[in-house]
Amino acid sequence: MEETRSEIAQREGFSSSIGVIAATLGSAVGLGNIWKFPYVTGQNGGAAFILIYLIAVLLGSLPVMISELMIGRKTNANAVGAFKKLTKREPWFLVGVSGVLSAFLIMAFYTTVAGWVFSYIFKAATGTIHSTNPEQTSAVFQGLVSGVGEPLFWQILVLGITGVIIMAGVAKGIERVTKILMPILFVLLVIVDIRSLTLPGAAEGLKFLFLPDFSKISFGVVLAALGLAFFKLSVGMGTMTTYGSYMGKEEDLPRTALKVMLADTLVSIMAGVAIFPAVFAFGFEPKSGPSLLFITIPTVFASMPFGRFFMVLFFILVAVAATGAMLSLLEVPVAYLVEEHKLTRRVATLLTIVAIALVGSTATLSTSLLSQHLFFGKNLFDLYDFVTSNILLPLGGIFFALFVGWRWGYKGMLVEFSNDGRLRNEGVAKIFFILVKFVAPIAITLVLLAGLGVF
Repeated sequence: MEETRSEIAQREGFSSSIGVIAATLGSAVGLGNIWKFPYVTGQNGGAAFILIYLIAVLLGSLPVMISELMIGRKTNANAVGAFKKLTKREPWFLVGVSGVLSAFLIMAFYTTVAGWVFSYIFKAATGTIHSTNPEQTSAVFQGLVSGVGEPLFWQILVLGITGVIIMAGVAKGIERVTKILMPILFVLLVIVDIRSLTLPGAAEGLKFLFLPDFSKISFGVVLAALGLAFFKLSVGMGTMTTYGSYMGKEEDLPRTALKVMLADTLVSIMAGVAIFPAVFAFGFEPKSGPSLLFITIPTVFASMPFGRFFMVLFFILVAVAATGAMLSLLEVPVAYLVEEHKLTRRVATLLTIVAIALVGSTATLSTSLLSQHLFFGKNLFDLYDFVTSNILLPLGGIFFALFVGWRWGYKGMLVEFSNDGRLRNEGVAKIFFILVKFVAPIAITLVLLAGLGVF
């Protein structure tokens, strides 16, 4: 027990500002950038949708992200412990509990998709998916998701890799790995972008991505942009609270959050540049939805010279993005177990990955052995996704914003926002406070109601 207490007392943190940016960006950048952003953009008209998305990020997601970072740094505690420290004998800690549960359930199905991505590196390298026929690439994907042993193997592998990094700690694990992964991600994206832009007919893809057609904007498009903006920055699930708790008192949190938001958006745009010129060049459909990553993209790369090489690079960069996000998701329950239940980091990590493997296997097998087991008309993969994306995350985001805007108040918020007055940013603080008190809760409530099918 003495060793455990010593570990708790000497709480780790990020060792540098670069480490802070890398880790926080690693959390924000994930499959949402390389997978969800392109296909949702494709479904909602391209450039006009992106403009609405950027406005939604600035008005809704960014204020919540800054709120989480401030709460974490103020308390130097996990998502649950942070609210316990700030509000004794008040039920605000349930916001943190919701965050821990969200991170756990997201990992349950996120590791399923991450496992598919890792398996596709191998499939791309061996030529299994090197085909210009969408029916063949679809058959490969259906064979993977309807299997048992293969998808479970890849899910357990990605859980093991993530767990080993988390066991190494905050500075030697999360920070060190993300400082390596994020530059690799950008380099790989640049390489794939250059190849995509040199394809004949690529101009149509760039036009779709950067030339707005405002006639395509509808209330549904605005709701889709709000939902994606909120999903994309990893807010509402306690990851930013946890990472904020590892940041030093000298860190300029608003500036850090803005840098992460801009870099995250850049990655999403670069992913679009990698995908849409190639999609248009070879006559594929930009509205192909979630299948874009696993069915359409392989056929696109197979259609170009040196396609297998670039296909391998593409799936490596998707795997890199997924890994950074999984680190932040896994850290939320691990930090909770270490600090609230006094477990060592190794034991907490092992318990968490075993629990995720057990629950996550039901998501992985929901398209095979458990395909007949439906709850509210959804298989378990879709159920975990629905509960987290449409209920827990929006509720978490709303309450993070309400806490800072209404419970903490302007004076309490300003102390942390300005680093106890050392930053001359009171003008920005006033704008932030209006956004977090009024705009963000309303915007996220729209996301919640849309997700629940109210409109």
